[in-house]
Amino acid sequence: MYVCFSAVALAMALWCACAVSAEPGSQMPQYRPPDTSVADARGAGLRPRLLVLTDIGGDPDDQQSMIRLMAFANEFDIEGLIASASGTPGELKKEITQPHLIRQIVEACGKVLPNLRQHAEGYPPAEELIAKIKSGNPHRGWKNVGDAHDTEGSQWIVQAGMRDDPRPLNIVIWGGQTDLAQALWRVRADRGEDGLRRFIGKLRIYDINDQDGIAERMWQAFPGMFYILAKAPPGVDRREGAYRGMYLGGDISLTSRQWIDEHVRVGHGPLGELYPTRTWTAPNPHSTLKEGDTPSWFYFLPNGLSDSEHPDWGCWGGRFMRDANGIWRDARDTVAGETSARATVWRWRPHFQAHFQARMDWCVRPPGQANHAPLAVCNGDRTRNVLRLEARPGQTVRLSAAGSTDPDGHKISFRWWVYREAGTYANDVPIDGASTPEASIAAPADAGADIHVVLEVSDDGAPPLTSYRRVILQVR
Repeated sequence: MYVCFSAVALAMALWCACAVSAEPGSQMPQYRPPDTSVADARGAGLRPRLLVLTDIGGDPDDQQSMIRLMAFANEFDIEGLIASASGTPGELKKEITQPHLIRQIVEACGKVLPNLRQHAEGYPPAEELIAKIKSGNPHRGWKNVGDAHDTEGSQWIVQAGMRDDPRPLNIVIWGGQTDLAQALWRVRADRGEDGLRRFIGKLRIYDINDQDGIAERMWQAFPGMFYILAKAPPGVDRREGAYRGMYLGGDISLTSRQWIDEHVRVGHGPLGELYPTRTWTAPNPHSTLKEGDTPSWFYFLPNGLSDSEHPDWGCWGGRFMRDANGIWRDARDTVAGETSARATVWRWRPHFQAHFQARMDWCVRPPGQANHAPLAVCNGDRTRNVLRLEARPGQTVRLSAAGSTDPDGHKISFRWWVYREAGTYANDVPIDGASTPEASIAAPADAGADIHVVLEVSDDGAPPLTSYRRVILQVR
């Protein structure tokens, strides 16, 4: 017995069946922009809001992360780029902020913007982003929170959080949290506890490593925040933190100087030329790509893999579990025989590096000479939304990728797999037709199980790019 989908979804799946794959012809495939329905689904009104706090000017990995973010800037409504206190505590001889380093990267992106806009809509003007670069507090820590400690950075956070916008404000913290703490203090001082609760309700925070050491003070002083803390737990080697999966574990050849020179720095325009090539990545021997902050914005990237309201589902930015205090902390995945928090990030490295490579190609190549990700359609749904299906124990559920296409005319392939750690069912669940566009899965006998099925649609372009859809099968 099979789960039945709506007549509309079934009709769409049948209508699209002829377009499951496109064989490349003898000539170079012609790039075809997404059709109107896809463009609408990815339009500006649905882009996530993103505000960055960066300690840029210390370890150059912040510059690396900012360069990659600029290549993906069309995927977000970037609300602010705030230079917080540079470096980690004690790293620099002088307490400073360095917003000019953000400006340098944004201006370099502006030089390749005409080319980027040939490949995708939504890239913001450089002038617009420059106006959103703000300086935070060069002094860090709780003693610098309170009356007389407002900065243009903290005031910008308040302004963005108070804006009449139904979307959450996603705040990613690459350095310290002092300016965020000051913004929270200011809202409570000016608007009271009710105003603070409304403000906090708009925030989604992803913090890399609690650099200022005030995370717990913030949770106590301003309770109720949606807060992801990517950091190794006490008593565990600090290098085990989930975000370090950006450069530790998995295929580290994709983090080498050779890879960066070939696909980012050389022949990819002024944005790529700025990419620093020397940082601290031990025990990774390459000492090149680190980008320890990139997982923070990866988490909010709308690529069909997850939903940012559910850190336990996992995505390029890692996977997290809520603790007794309601804070989201590093979870662990098992990949290729390794069980670690880092694996929740590095498992995706071949894909996110390929997408970075393609975006840097966009900086200098015309559309016909660069690759673009395929469109992954699942059961007739052409959005990036997570799909939920209900089934009774023992039912067989059909899954269809019919209608999936590639804008460059490349041949596409399919992979369906169960992301076991993201669900609530501990046993293996086989998928019939796991490498075909039409698959099926038998719901287990355990009522109450949630099974996460990931669809990967990959093209055979250069580099090969993968798009995702996630289906949550709820056994009821």
